[in-house]
Amino acid sequence: MGRVVASFKVFPEDVDVSLEEIKKRIKENLPPEASIHKFEEEPIAFGLKAIIAHIILPEDVGGEMDKIENILSRIEKVSQVQFLMVRRV
Repeated sequence: MGRVVASFKVFPEDVDVSLEEIKKRIKENLPPEASIHKFEEEPIAFGLKAIIAHIILPEDVGGEMDKIENILSRIEKVSQVQFLMVRRV
């Protein structure tokens, strides 16, 4: 079974929101078949940073991107989630 890495940009609600707390909640809420490859932080403006979450998923499971995007958008203190790309590993 092949694997893919899907990248999502996760925007916090405010500058004062702990990015480490959001990262922790992302790890806790992922389904068992998904795992974190790595996190990156991207400056947006005026001190606000977004988290780029690179998540490893099975290649052959349908609807997984939408499922992950919904999980990420329901995390407390997350204002928006943007799907960036997917690639095979």
